[in-house]
Amino acid sequence: HAVYMLIDTSGTYTQEIEKARVVISYLLGTLNPGDSLAVARVKSRSFSEKDIIAKVTFVRDPLQVNAQKRAFSEQIGKFGAATTKGSAYTDITGGMIQAAQFLNETGAAHKSILIFSDMQEELDYKTVRDFPIDLTGIHIIALNVTKLTTDNVDPRRYLDRMSWWEKRVKTAGAVEWRVVNDLEHPERIF
Repeated sequence: HAVYMLIDTSGTYTQEIEKARVVISYLLGTLNPGDSLAVARVKSRSFSEKDIIAKVTFVRDPLQVNAQKRAFSEQIGKFGAATTKGSAYTDITGGMIQAAQFLNETGAAHKSILIFSDMQEELDYKTVRDFPIDLTGIHIIALNVTKLTTDNVDPRRYLDRMSWWEKRVKTAGAVEWRVVNDLEHPERIF
């Protein structure tokens, strides 16, 4: 199993990072030797290895795996709302392209991208993302999709945004698209 978690660091969403840490802790507790995990931030332009906060492929030796998990947890501990400057834009598509490349390189049979975001992609005029992307064989799970103020005024905006993303990832070959907002039960993610 290989998991790539994207964490939105734009605007006010940086306040949600502590919830993302809970999910990361859950993942560390459930992934096994041979599995891979990466966590990256979604920023103005997210198609870069520089946005990867931590990544690991767990070795076969359970004792070494525990040390790897502790080191990974320490790296994530340094990343938080206090150290994260919110970005002006949100390049979810760039993050997903980067994630798909990482996941495909692992050779894992089961590949998942977890997106911790409000799923509102906002790009500057220079960033090009309106082209087909390849997510073949990847499970896409959006987590903690907070509703924007405009969604409260008109819930159709939220529903349309989720529908647009579902169509985008399925057209790209994703195995599934799901939204999981109940983080009190992280076992529902997989």
